[in-house]
This record gives sequence, C-alpha cells and structure tokens, in this order.
Amino acid sequence: MLRSGSFTPGSEPILRVAHISKAFGGVRALVDASLDLYPGEIHALLGENGAGKSTLLKALAGVHQIDSGEITLNGEEFIQGSTRMSIEQGVAVIYQEPNLFPDLTLAENVFIGRQPTKGKFVDWEKMQSESKKLFDGLGIPLNPLAKARGLSIADQQIVEIAKALSTNAQVIVMDEPTAALSAKEVERLFEVARRLKAQNQAVVFVSHRLDEVFELCQRMTVMRDGSTVDTKMVADSSEAEVIQMMVGREVSELFPKIDVETGDSVLTVNNLGASGNFEGISFEVKAGEILGIAGLVGSGRSEIMRAIFGVDGYDHGTIQLLGKFVPKKNPAKSMAMGMALVPEDRRQQGLFMPTSIARNASITVLKRLSKGLVLSRKKEEQTAITWGEVLQLKFARIADSVDKLSGGNQQKVVLAKWLATNPTLLIVDEPTRGIDVGTKSEVHRLLSQKAKDGMAILMVSSELPEILGMSDRVIVMRQGRMVAHFERSDATPSAVIAAATGSGSQA
Repeated sequence: MLRSGSFTPGSEPILRVAHISKAFGGVRALVDASLDLYPGEIHALLGENGAGKSTLLKALAGVHQIDSGEITLNGEEFIQGSTRMSIEQGVAVIYQEPNLFPDLTLAENVFIGRQPTKGKFVDWEKMQSESKKLFDGLGIPLNPLAKARGLSIADQQIVEIAKALSTNAQVIVMDEPTAALSAKEVERLFEVARRLKAQNQAVVFVSHRLDEVFELCQRMTVMRDGSTVDTKMVADSSEAEVIQMMVGREVSELFPKIDVETGDSVLTVNNLGASGNFEGISFEVKAGEILGIAGLVGSGRSEIMRAIFGVDGYDHGTIQLLGKFVPKKNPAKSMAMGMALVPEDRRQQGLFMPTSIARNASITVLKRLSKGLVLSRKKEEQTAITWGEVLQLKFARIADSVDKLSGGNQQKVVLAKWLATNPTLLIVDEPTRGIDVGTKSEVHRLLSQKAKDGMAILMVSSELPEILGMSDRVIVMRQGRMVAHFERSDATPSAVIAAATGSGSQA
C-alpha cells in the first residue's frame, strides 16, 4: 500500500472545531465533533454515511449554525451561518458535484460575483490573466476563455479550486472529489492537492476510498454517530483499524459472496453495436450469476448497460430476456419484462431530487400500491421504510425530500426503488459509489443473497476489489470492445488491469 509523506503538526492549528453539536428537530446530526487542522497538511475526514461529516462540512461552509461548541479560525471566533462570510474568512468547500454556470467562461466562473473592475467596467483582461495564473499554479493549463459547458467533472473541480484560491482561501475542503473520476484524473487531482499542501494551504479530504486516504493524507479524523472517535497519523494506522473505528465493529467480510449453482440463461446479448460507443458485444447472464463488467472510465461499460435497458438506442444486434426479444429504446417495456437499472449518475438519472424519500423509494411500484387511481400513502411509506431498514438508510423523516440526504444515502434510495420491483435481471452501474465501507458490505451481502435467490445480476464497477470479490465471471472492456473474459478463479488484479489498459499478455 502506498503511504503519504511525513508531516509534523505546527504549534497552533489554523482551524479548530471543538466539541460541536447540531440537531435538526429531534435528530442529533452532531453530538460531540472535534477537528484540528494545520497549515500544510492534507487531513482525511472519515466516517460512514450519517456519521456527521456532511453536517460538520456545512457548518464550515456557512450553511448551518452549530448549537454548541466552538469553531475558531486563526485563533479567532469563526462567524457562522453565512456562506459568503465563510468564504471571506478563508474557508472554501469543493463539493462532489461542482456547480458551475455552463454558459459562462471559466474565468467568469472563477470570479463570479467578484469580477475585477477598471473604473465602472469589468476588467476582462485582468480576470482572464488572473484565472490563467491560478490554473497554471495548479499545474492544469485550462483555457480561461472556454465555456464551462461540456467540461469534465475533473476539470470542473479544478475550476472550483481555482475559485477558492482566488478568494485567498486558507482551508480547502474536498468532499468526495474522486467519486466520478477516472484513475488518471484521480492522480491529477492528487497532484493538485499536493501543490496546495506545498503552498501551506490546509486541505480536508473526505473520501470513502481508504486506499486514497493512505496514499494522499498525513492525518485523519474518524467520526461515528455524530461524534469524533479519534484523530491520528495515517502512517500509524491501517485500513482494518480505520474500518473498525468507523463502524464500531470489525467488518470481517467486505465481499460476502455466496457460491451458487447458476441456472438457465436470463439475458442474452448478441453482437450489439452502437457507432462511436461499442461494437461486437456478446455475452449472457444466467440465473443466480453476478457478471462483472470491468474497464476504465470511457471504455463503453455504462453505454452498454443503458442500451440493454432501453435508455439509449443501438445500431445492430439483439437483446433477449428469458428468450424474448427486448425492444430498442423502451425502458417501460424493459421494466415490464423484468429488468431494473441502477444508473451511474444517481442525481441526474436515478432520483427526483425535490421529491420525498418515500416517493423516490417506491416510485417504480406505485401501481402495486394503488387502488384504482388512489395511491395508498401508508403503503408507499411502508415500502420505503422496509427497504430503508434493509439498506440501513439514515434519514430524519421519510416525508423529507431526497435532496436532504447525504450522497451515500441517496444511492441507497436508488437501490431501494429498483429492488422493490423484484426484477429478474438487475443491472447495477457503480452500486456502491459514495457508500461507506460498513454499508458496502451490507449492499454486497444483499446482492449476493438476491443472486442466491435466482436473480441475474449485471454489475459495472470501477473498483477492482468489488469486481473481483463479487463476480462469478468478469468481462473486461477497452475502447468499446470486449477484450477479455475471466472465470472467477482466473480473475486476478494483474490480469484484469492488463486487459483494461492494453498492456501485458492480455492486450
């Protein structure tokens, strides 16, 4: 395992969060949370979904005002409850999903609301040159005059970091910044974080990926149930110890795969092709089988899943479910035939963000919960609560809008709504992205149990341990084509990586 560089804390922290608490009605989101942050360090903030991380971050971002405790910045009281004041005091939060103005240039996004002026007019030349300096200083040569529309998530994050630096931020919080990035983009972000550290900025790094924490961070603070459990040097700990601190117990089986004798073919894909996305795709998934689809981001994995379910079309080939041909571009028909798709992008494709948790979790089975045209709210809420218990969903009220949940809990709602349909074929694209390590084990256990019950599962994942730990067979994609096929016993990390990257004997 890679280890991060050494770090010795200075005499005084730049940011001190001491024994803070925060309640929302009867729900105590923070009970006793503390965090010390020093200049020139990358500090990991860890914990399961619902541990209180998001509430703590929102207190620093100025979204929430704490009920008790103390927050100081540079030894002075931190003014709370105003996002503008947080930024002016030197704290900037880079969220998992950046929020840029797509039709403005990158320079305009960096200086939005704070444009430099020359007399009464905006100094466009200065704004562009200052933006270029910021991008160059981060080692990413973006064009300040380019529009934000169409920018990758990775580059959007760089723009957000440049925006933070333009405000002279001393504390930069990165909330799950790598969740939607490829391996190459992750490494580039790490280099940016290391540059910030070298410039004596303090970086808070929130992630569920422990391998990233041990590679990048110097110290870590672990939270559980709204309280700080411990703060320690990363080099003095291990993944097993971190997991135990996070969940309050040892997770003995992160990949509880049940060996199952597979049944008849459920899904048959024959010579599927879509110009510019994928070609020559043929495989089958049997009852009781978990077929893993591996490959780098952009290899065509998600596009194939969307075509199978009917979200996108394709140029040629056939798809059969239980021997019956599945029509093109007809998700409703796919659902009626017994398919379900947990999409890669939960916010844009999986949820109705302003709508209640109950409605989102039960929306796929509303007809079953209705009598004629009248929906039973009681049955709707009970369905959501039942699956919420199975997936350990953490929420204040089932009637709250789903956008009030953390990212990991939103992912659980997407899983709940599709599992409620009891599908014959379950397609899961990045099923545990943004989910904490404790609940990952429960999701894996649930998928394994569903396979044991006879469900066919098609799983796309960027996490190699998940692919290797949960799949009966593994197909590897590269540049829109299937380049390798492994039985479980032959699917080693080196073999899968070699096939995905086009290196070694599997190329």
